[in-house]
Amino acid sequence: MIKINSLIKILKKNDINFFTGVPDSVLKELSIYLEYKNKKQHIIATNEGSAVSIGIGHYLSTKKIPCIYMQNSGLSNAINPLISVAHKKVYSIPLLLLIGWRGSPKFKDEPQHKVKGLITKKILKLLNIKYVILRSDSDLKKINKQIKNSKKNKSILACLIEQGTLEKNNKNKKRNFYKLNKEFFLKSLLETLDKKTKIISSTGYNSRELMYVRKKYQLNKSSDFYMVGGMGHASSVALGYSLSTSKKTICIDGDGSFLMHLGSIKTAGTFANKNFKYILLNNNTHDSVGGQSTYANDINFEKLSKSLGFKKFYSIKNNQNLKKNIKKFLSGNSLNFLEVRVTNSKIKNLPRPKNLIYIKNQFMK
Repeated sequence: MIKINSLIKILKKNDINFFTGVPDSVLKELSIYLEYKNKKQHIIATNEGSAVSIGIGHYLSTKKIPCIYMQNSGLSNAINPLISVAHKKVYSIPLLLLIGWRGSPKFKDEPQHKVKGLITKKILKLLNIKYVILRSDSDLKKINKQIKNSKKNKSILACLIEQGTLEKNNKNKKRNFYKLNKEFFLKSLLETLDKKTKIISSTGYNSRELMYVRKKYQLNKSSDFYMVGGMGHASSVALGYSLSTSKKTICIDGDGSFLMHLGSIKTAGTFANKNFKYILLNNNTHDSVGGQSTYANDINFEKLSKSLGFKKFYSIKNNQNLKKNIKKFLSGNSLNFLEVRVTNSKIKNLPRPKNLIYIKNQFMK
């Protein structure tokens, strides 16, 4: 077990005071702590490549090493700036990476995490990035010397942290910015759809809750493809699918996922046919990894969606005339964007998609 205060103390001792990253389930205790205790020196980035780039900018301005946190699934997003800008053979910029190690061989995990977990150390070795594994407060002594070497050699240091390593932060309280119950909205949506409609839903609680609602209310008319990974890519999968079929194709996305790869939404807005429908479930939080803010609450999605190429914008903020408004959005003979302002998930112990090959085959029928 590692206490957050012990970790912060070691970092500050090495003059590391600036933090940026993407919230994840393994490191959520750290990002929650930083959001409340270190706001002025903490930036929640939209994706891991952006976080690395923000850290690079911090070093160029201050000559101080930044701390960049992410889950190992996001390491792929970070690779570009890590090797093409920060790498020792390019600009030689020292960075400290804290990586939540999902799929570590020590733990059982979902298939998508096991795949990444088994190759995480290999990726770091391939990138010539030194790494240490942190499992307890005593391990923090390891990084003291390593950080000093990183400063001296102007190199990147990674710390791998497994599930359950960080001490729980009992002070965290998820905030609900909006009132419409997400489960109720999904139920109403599924009750409105016909058999031919296909849904592609983003990773995290959106896919898990959609699957839960289907089973709970026996709403099995249409079929879904659940993105169990690939955060930010649901809209691209939905676009690719919709272009080769006449079936109505709905992308259900979240605000964190929307912001992670905003350029993909522009691609959809430019190339999608009228059978493509985009639903943004906006709760202004990274719901499945601790409830940290996405800062999406002040975005004007009507203006943004139209500038991204969508012809019509719809908004749902409460359950008044809910099904009528859903039907209006779905029946429009144009490229439509719907923002639904929903609560955080209220369902405990949400199930996860299993038998992924079966799910894929059912979807492709």
